[in-house]
Amino acid sequence: MKARHLTIATWNLQKCVGMDLRRNPSRSLDVLADTGAALAVLQEVDKRLPPRPAALPRAMAEAADWRVLDVSPLGPGGPSLGWHGNTILARPGIDIETLDHIDLPGLEPRGAIRADLTTPIGPLRVIGTHLGLIRRDRIRQMATLSRWLTTMPPRPTVLAGDLNEWGTISVLAHAMPQLRVLDSPRTYPAPRPLGRLDRFALSPELTASAPRTHTAQPARIASDHLPLLVKLSQRDKAP
Repeated sequence: MKARHLTIATWNLQKCVGMDLRRNPSRSLDVLADTGAALAVLQEVDKRLPPRPAALPRAMAEAADWRVLDVSPLGPGGPSLGWHGNTILARPGIDIETLDHIDLPGLEPRGAIRADLTTPIGPLRVIGTHLGLIRRDRIRQMATLSRWLTTMPPRPTVLAGDLNEWGTISVLAHAMPQLRVLDSPRTYPAPRPLGRLDRFALSPELTASAPRTHTAQPARIASDHLPLLVKLSQRDKAP
């Protein structure tokens, strides 16, 4: 029997460096555990400079009962945990069908990841991304993801990540008409949020609770972003 909902989190870890300037991956994992999420779509899980070693060590994540989805082109033996800093962690009970990574255009190196999963609410496609700092690049990046989606078999889809958009989200939403961008509370900066930078977007087959931030300490100091959570459900099919 299918579960009624699936809790998913998106969070920019800021390389596990908190507002106290301490790199503390154990603290980041404690925050993720506190959210109760079954899926975590993460950004900035790797350090910035080549060879971009993982800021969130794989062994620590696995010891905390997370499965690391191997989206890095170098595989589990490489230094990085993700692709352009993006990765997905899954709790037991979620099975992987296929994984992929996507290059995105722009002045800065950016990318997205894709996981087709079997979850307690049914089949699910998860896209994780961290868009650029320049708006014209963000629009091109969303348009690239939109075109890429048209090449994929239909599947209930959620996009999650740091979209870096301080202005009206409709500009980016227009570039990806297949998905509905949800309203979001403010997530950045974590101590006193002003910007709605972190977002979820859903295909028509999915419905969701209103996104909410996780504010219980140490979330407000573990990163410069707050974790954002949503409960996903699949819409009932018409008889």
